[in-house]
Amino acid sequence: MSALKAASWSYAEEFVPEDEVVAAARERGAQLGATPVGTGAGAALRLLAAAVRAQSVIEIGTGAGTSGLWLLQGMHPDGVLTTIDVEAEHGRAARQAYLAAGVPHQRTRVITGAALDVLPRMTDGAYDMVVIDADKGSYPQYVAHGIRLLRTGGVLALDNMLWHDRVADPAVRDGETVTLRDLGKALRDDERLLGTLLPVGDGVFAAVKR
Repeated sequence: MSALKAASWSYAEEFVPEDEVVAAARERGAQLGATPVGTGAGAALRLLAAAVRAQSVIEIGTGAGTSGLWLLQGMHPDGVLTTIDVEAEHGRAARQAYLAAGVPHQRTRVITGAALDVLPRMTDGAYDMVVIDADKGSYPQYVAHGIRLLRTGGVLALDNMLWHDRVADPAVRDGETVTLRDLGKALRDDERLLGTLLPVGDGVFAAVKR
């Protein structure tokens, strides 16, 4: 990447600034070891949620609530965010973030548990948006549930799909990188989806369910 392209990427990444509550959630996430979405990725998620006027969103991987705050800013004012994380401490941090942002408690449902145990109990075609940002090895299984849960016209979004610049390098063959690389190509070619790979943050794959 030329110096000019790198500067342009940095400019775009910070073009939509995060507010103080999101910044505080980002800091808590870093302290907990729950890497938050980048600012550019958060702004993209907010845009996608607003574009479909999302009322029902599932987030797999709560972290400290950074991505949830971005999503809530874009969702319908009465929309409900259901967020799942295996770590109880992450859920507590997210609730703290939502409270600090003044989000009414009825707009969030924080579930502590393994997503692959929780997702099968959720209703097919009932959600406007599914966001995946959790353990990379389970992304294919999360995606299978996500597509099932989305309504027609709903949005699927996956973070870390460039995985620290590793996905684009064919010489990198570790398990997580190969999983994400293969998944991205499979989703690109999936006739049920109309998707693209956005070079924001660590890479966001976004698709509309046909």
